[in-house]
Amino acid sequence: MSKGFHFEQSITELEEIVRQLEKGELSLEDSLKQFEKGIGLARHCQDALLKAEQKIELLTTAEPSSDEQLSD
Repeated sequence: MSKGFHFEQSITELEEIVRQLEKGELSLEDSLKQFEKGIGLARHCQDALLKAEQKIELLTTAEPSSDEQLSD
């Protein structure tokens, strides 16, 4: 993912691309460009979701530290 990637902004942009493509008013060339851009955004979003899921999994299954065990 690039430094400027923002998940929510990418989802909004992806939704707009879908709306444009569904309207069917773009030329074939413009449709292909938008489709390609949409695929890239979708892949970035999917990657971000996967990383978030992995982080959540790691955090929820991690062994408690020795300090946390002492407080029980």
